[in-house]
Amino acid sequence: MDLTLTGKTALVCGSTQGIGRAAAVELALLGANIVLMARNEQTLRETLAELDASQGQTHRYLVADFSQPGEAPAVLSQHLAQFPDVHILINNTGGPAGGPLIAAKPDEFTQTFHNHLLNNQALVQAVFPTMKEAGFGRIINVISTSVKQPIVGLGVSNTIRGAVAQWAKTLSLEIAHFGITVNNVLPGYTETARLAAVLAMRSKSSGKTEEEVARQMESEIPTGRFVKAEEVASAIAFLCTPAAASINGINLPVDGGRTGSL
Repeated sequence: MDLTLTGKTALVCGSTQGIGRAAAVELALLGANIVLMARNEQTLRETLAELDASQGQTHRYLVADFSQPGEAPAVLSQHLAQFPDVHILINNTGGPAGGPLIAAKPDEFTQTFHNHLLNNQALVQAVFPTMKEAGFGRIINVISTSVKQPIVGLGVSNTIRGAVAQWAKTLSLEIAHFGITVNNVLPGYTETARLAAVLAMRSKSSGKTEEEVARQMESEIPTGRFVKAEEVASAIAFLCTPAAASINGINLPVDGGRTGSL
């Protein structure tokens, strides 16, 4: 099984914490050169220093705030002018604040649509030419199990994540013949800052302690525990390898079996 990524370069968004950081670490272990992208330069430097470089890789970072229109694509374009080769793109950014759909304001939808779908589209368009020329590309979008089963209390997120999933499926049909695959990884309840925010929100609305809320949520998972960020990263990394060349256009839940659909 060919799992090596030696000579490949991976751009990993949201890569200073949680799933994004874990994905960058895992891809480096497989031999890839890593380009980190996030908004906090200090944490970018800290993450960069922790990446494996034992196979002679060169790792870099880009500072960009995904919430600012046009900033991430502009920063990437400047980088590509000097370092054009990007073979792997991990689209990953934080989700919106929770809350019921009926109370959501229009600008919450607009901002989330920009942060997720429009940024994804712009970054893909930026790296597509070199992927096409290389005859190898992997685009992985970190979304949510909500594209299969909406999550109560995350109305805006459920809506926009579904749009991203449809965008990705359409893209996978258009560019696979160039050797470029497009897949979505759907984390379930994962031990990240996002989960901590959900626990706090549900604790406040239910009157239960966060520990009680956590136990209830874990009871819904067949494996009986929350997912670790490193486990999601392993799925992301596999989809990036040559071994996964014929896996295209799928939604892959990493959720301990919680999602109640095939």
